[in-house]
Amino acid sequence: MSNRLLQAAVLAAAVTVPVIGSAQTPAQTPQFRAEKCYGIAKARQNDCASTGNNSCGGTSRVDNDPRAWMYVPAGLCTRITGGSLTPKA
Repeated sequence: MSNRLLQAAVLAAAVTVPVIGSAQTPAQTPQFRAEKCYGIAKARQNDCASTGNNSCGGTSRVDNDPRAWMYVPAGLCTRITGGSLTPKA
């Protein structure tokens, strides 16, 4: 019986560790002068979001989500097609 318990514990640890390691967090502020640019991130490439179900880095489910943002060098966002300095509704 203890062998089965040990196997179950090993299996539970193997499943739990990756989940804990992938905890959702916002992206760190970059070292360069940056601004948040909304509406340009590919799915799962966003740094964060203003509202909704993708409030942390890498959680956007669609390309160009108007509420998801990513850091870009200051002054670049408005020059990118679809880029906005504010979230879109």
